[in-house]
Amino acid sequence: MNQRQYVYCNACGHRNPPSATFCSACGAVLDKPSTRTVVLPKTDPLLDAVGDDDNAVVDSGEVRPGEVMLVVRQGPEIGTRYSVVGEQTTLGRVPDCDIQLDDFTVSRQHAVVVRQGSAWLIRDLGSLNGTYVNGERVEEAALTQGDDVQIGRFRLVVFIG
Repeated sequence: MNQRQYVYCNACGHRNPPSATFCSACGAVLDKPSTRTVVLPKTDPLLDAVGDDDNAVVDSGEVRPGEVMLVVRQGPEIGTRYSVVGEQTTLGRVPDCDIQLDDFTVSRQHAVVVRQGSAWLIRDLGSLNGTYVNGERVEEAALTQGDDVQIGRFRLVVFIG
């Protein structure tokens, strides 16, 4: 389980270590995580590179206290925002999931996000392709601000209110 909280650059969207003051990709000054607006770069499917015209901006005030927002960073539906509310939210390919990720690389019932006290966990539901948090395949992992969650071809960034 990776408990690391990353800082995303507002200028280029690069993920930096939590202690960084400047972006290692473009040199821009990094804002403090609690007061920043995060720019999430989307991948240009034709060029397979980050493009300036397709950034998704998430203001930290958009996520209500006690809720989680998942933003699609890569894969189908780039920029789509999903609010996670309640005690548990299922993610999967079928319409009866709370969050439907409609792609053949996603299992019918792929994963569930669960509130445990004030913490949030993601739990794999025996999916074929697995659930990844910050590049590591997990059965269960605690979610923190800025985590990168991969479910099939979907890469989602976690925002916690």
